[in-house]
Amino acid sequence: MTKPVHSDAMISGFADPTSPIGPGDIVIVGAGLAGLFTALQLAPLPVTVVSAAPLGEGASSVWAQGGIAAAVGEGDTPAAHAADTIAAGAGLVETTAARLIAAEAPERIRDLLHYGVPFDRGLQGEFVLSREAAHSAKRIVRVTGDRAGAAIMQALIAAVRKTPSIRILEGYEAEDLILEDNRIAGVRLIRGIERGNGTYELMPAAAVVLATGGVGGLYAVTTNPTYARGEALAMAARAGAAIADAEFVQFHPTALDFGRDPAPLASEALRGEGAVLINGDGHRFMPMIHEDAELAPRDIVARGVFAEILAGRGAFLDCRTAIGDAFAERFPTVYRYCSEAGIDPRRELLPIVPAAHYHMGGIATNLDGRSSFPCLWAVGEVACTGVHGANRLASNSLLEAVVIAARTAIDIAELADNADNLGPVAPRRIDGDAVADRSIRTQLLDKIRHTMSESVGVIREGAGLHRAFKTMTEIETAAASDIVLSNMTLAARLITGSALLRKESRGAHFRRDYPTEKPLAHHSIITMEELAKIEQCPPKHDAANHQGASLTNTVPA
Repeated sequence: MTKPVHSDAMISGFADPTSPIGPGDIVIVGAGLAGLFTALQLAPLPVTVVSAAPLGEGASSVWAQGGIAAAVGEGDTPAAHAADTIAAGAGLVETTAARLIAAEAPERIRDLLHYGVPFDRGLQGEFVLSREAAHSAKRIVRVTGDRAGAAIMQALIAAVRKTPSIRILEGYEAEDLILEDNRIAGVRLIRGIERGNGTYELMPAAAVVLATGGVGGLYAVTTNPTYARGEALAMAARAGAAIADAEFVQFHPTALDFGRDPAPLASEALRGEGAVLINGDGHRFMPMIHEDAELAPRDIVARGVFAEILAGRGAFLDCRTAIGDAFAERFPTVYRYCSEAGIDPRRELLPIVPAAHYHMGGIATNLDGRSSFPCLWAVGEVACTGVHGANRLASNSLLEAVVIAARTAIDIAELADNADNLGPVAPRRIDGDAVADRSIRTQLLDKIRHTMSESVGVIREGAGLHRAFKTMTEIETAAASDIVLSNMTLAARLITGSALLRKESRGAHFRRDYPTEKPLAHHSIITMEELAKIEQCPPKHDAANHQGASLTNTVPA
């Protein structure tokens, strides 16, 4: 494989590109799209994939309905795709990242076809494309309307099962990173069925790739699987890696309000096909808020929906006229969710609520997935390359996952070219501390989720953010030796602290006490040292000094 040419927007100050690879496997933590694609691209190098659930379960990728954005349609171009990405990101998109990811999209679609993904095709073999919010063209490559995530994952799982260089550890969760000589040397693992008995296992690693997904599980209402609770952010930050743009949490405006946890998602493609948003009075409210109405950027739609709910009118998705009797055939996944709830979307309104959906922030990486700490890479939602800015463009997440995964595999393979100590190493069992009582943990988990939704949600303000930060610190103290709760509260503090420091409203981050954007946009970079400053002295001044670092000044070539 030839490594793609780097651009001048890559960052300095990240891990040394010549840092040596140590003994053991290349360990990938997470078995969603980003993790599995990285593993396949690394073949035939030995790889161990750590999966908390059986493959195909517990990954956000499986639930992705819209598809993958790629300029593969007639008349569309990567330049137009990049321009839409930049426009949607509210001034924070790294231009080079947007252009590179859009340019490499068609090749990654071909990779997925090679792995057996059955993308929808027309009679002439052309891709059947959808349009989603803030895209200027139909460029969403899909599978059976709304089954892209599930179909892609099924294909990749089958490919992984056939690849002899990939070992799967199912039922294991990563709790922490093992450091040695100022580099990542392995991962501390726990079998889910053994959690609480005071034992864990150490997995030596030549390199670690974090691909654990997002932070939705930190919120009371989310579309994410329960495993997506931000623990990898905490592990990386504790090791010494930088976290970027943690305050930017995207809330999907149309989660189905059926009382399920996680909340089922009503794909944005429904609105792309003409479904409209109305309140309980039957009034269509989005045309009054934005010229693109239901296809406005997600942060604007989410706040519009949230406002109707706060006002007591409720919010609903009306698919009756635009889709009607074709619903079951065109959107089988959403139709199944509705049927299970006893609602007929062909005849009835769908109650909706904004839900924590996607984290634009994460472990700061360059476009090869390399973090600021030696031998640690991150791909997918857990990482922050700067391509999403303050507000992710629809269906760019799966695209970023495969593009950066491919580049990460090349980056690691180059370091491993001269290594003679790669190969399977068995985890070593260790006795440790028992975790918190199960009932106490449940109470503290609920408190984390409700605090984040109430104070660090769709609309924020300083006093609530301060209360949330203090609450998370108190929960961490109460959690004692429970590493899961400690990781969750640290992740929550990284998000909340970053939200406190950003005294403006931009993209998915909206502060009632600072409702306008500042003239100059800056990325936020936070480390454990910065977090400690917030704890010692809550910020009472403008946050600009804390946010002066741009990703282009902090991540290496």
